[in-house]
Amino acid sequence: MDSHHFRLALRHGGPIVLDGGVATQLEAQGNDLSDDLWSARLLLEAPDEIVAAHLAFYRAGAQVATTASYQASFEGFAARGLDRSAAEGMLRRSVALAIEAREQAVAEGIDRELFVAASVGPYGAMLADGSEYRGNYGRTVAELRDWHRDRLAILADAGADVLAVETIPEVQEAEAVVELLGERPGTAAWVSFSCADGARLRSGAPIEAGVAAVADAPGVVAVGVNCTAPEAVPELIGRIRAMTSLPVIVYPNSGEGWDSAARRWTGTGAGRVDGETAAGWRAAGAVLVGGCCRVGPSQIEAIGRALAPAAG
Repeated sequence: MDSHHFRLALRHGGPIVLDGGVATQLEAQGNDLSDDLWSARLLLEAPDEIVAAHLAFYRAGAQVATTASYQASFEGFAARGLDRSAAEGMLRRSVALAIEAREQAVAEGIDRELFVAASVGPYGAMLADGSEYRGNYGRTVAELRDWHRDRLAILADAGADVLAVETIPEVQEAEAVVELLGERPGTAAWVSFSCADGARLRSGAPIEAGVAAVADAPGVVAVGVNCTAPEAVPELIGRIRAMTSLPVIVYPNSGEGWDSAARRWTGTGAGRVDGETAAGWRAAGAVLVGGCCRVGPSQIEAIGRALAPAAG
């Protein structure tokens, strides 16, 4: 991993515009993501669709493409008949497809600095039962460390600029991942927690406990929240900034709720992810800003426009 340019961009103080929900864009392109592999299934069946989704966000103003590896795991691929070697190939492919999209964006004349973040989704995403929205897996830090180790290593070596350790619902999983980062000098990662409200992780632990677990760890270059209701973000930014001087990253959901049993989104969203709210998050101290589930290129374009005057 060559994280130099990404680290430099962070030192400049941002803002850095992230992408939105890759799965959201893939569905908008007409893809069915109803199985347990979610967007990772298209790594196998329709890689060009993934490139197109990344490119849509780059065109909309995103500076970061987050790979379609969130739901990718050895267990998930094994259930589809892929052996270990083939599964490793799919993980590497997720990064290669985002790099391909970046190359196309540059060829189209997009001249801002563009980055690729390799998504390291939580243990709960492998279970495909909504566990990432609850945490409290009942697994020890050592067990979670062993589960993450090989996947994280493959993604770290695949050519991305940074690892996106995201949607982490509990302190123990954060501890496990930062222990792995300590084993890999030179690897850069942001750690992003999924929160139940403006004060607590999905597991019920205070956000301060999550930040304390990662803020001083080797390789962690930013900390924040994703897959969280947008109305909770301002309070969370304040709590995070009180704990660390690391750059703060926020990329919440649209505000809708996920029904894991029915496998569908419910509600219309209590908050908003748009230019106005993004400007507020930036003013509150967020450096990296984007969206997660149900946030598409149009919202990212609005965020980019809202944050552009602050650039430089």
